[in-house]
Amino acid sequence: MQRIIVTGATSMIGTALINECIKKGIEVYAVLRASSGKKMRLPESEKLHMVDCSLEELETLPQKIMEKCDTFYHIAWGNTGENRNSSTELQSRNIAYTLAAVKAAYALGCRRFIGAGSQAEYGPMDVDKISPDSPVNPTTPYGAAKLASGQLARMLCKELGMECIWPRIFSAYGIYEKETTMVASGLRKMLAGEKTSFTPALQRWDYLFSADAGRAYYLIGEKGKDGAVYCVGSGKAAPLKNYIEIMAELTGAEETGIGVRPYPAGAVMNLCADISSLTADTGFVPEYTFREGIRETITWLKTGSTGDTK
Repeated sequence: MQRIIVTGATSMIGTALINECIKKGIEVYAVLRASSGKKMRLPESEKLHMVDCSLEELETLPQKIMEKCDTFYHIAWGNTGENRNSSTELQSRNIAYTLAAVKAAYALGCRRFIGAGSQAEYGPMDVDKISPDSPVNPTTPYGAAKLASGQLARMLCKELGMECIWPRIFSAYGIYEKETTMVASGLRKMLAGEKTSFTPALQRWDYLFSADAGRAYYLIGEKGKDGAVYCVGSGKAAPLKNYIEIMAELTGAEETGIGVRPYPAGAVMNLCADISSLTADTGFVPEYTFREGIRETITWLKTGSTGDTK
């Protein structure tokens, strides 16, 4: 890759990907709203160009970027967060946004389109590991929209003669994670000395630090295979309570709050990514343990930077 486009540039994975690409000397067009208060998340570099464009206006990107690009990362997604499944209609709009991104990528000369799928495309499964070939059966509007977007993007890319890769993201955490997630909200409460409340936390879970997720996305762009679906996670799982105990230890929280509330209806009890094909094709292996990633995240929450040396 020499010149790429990234939508969702200020998201957790978008910023991690851009940081990785800038380190590699890759020129980046970061797509975001001009009014976004999050643009300060992006690194200062002569290789980085910010492009004002909303999801609803992606068809105008070819008029806003004057140079031909080689890879298009479509990470942006509308209506996310804890209420993302409250409206099927709102989630369905993301399918059209994805296809508009594919058309823009083609018009800009890109040879490769890379999306941002989700483990939600599989639906609840009780297996040791979920692989790219595991059956898909989404049970939420979010998961269904992700699945449809990936399938239709692949078809449209084939019509246009572009390569298409669809990574499915499992549980990423870290720098710029949404504050409503278990890790982000739990860390903030623990650091503030507030009580936390979790389920018995016996779920078997897979967590991947944001910097590793960004590096995985970079490697997929460099070495991923056309038509591939990749599961993006750490490839290892442990009981959720183990992660919470590490969070409490590193924040100095006196109580963990484990077992304070019951499991919600339909709770997923087993979630682990099979990253064997991702590793075989791209060489990706996570560099951070959960403890290391949480330590970096805590430093960032306290100071605004990580002190990361990797």
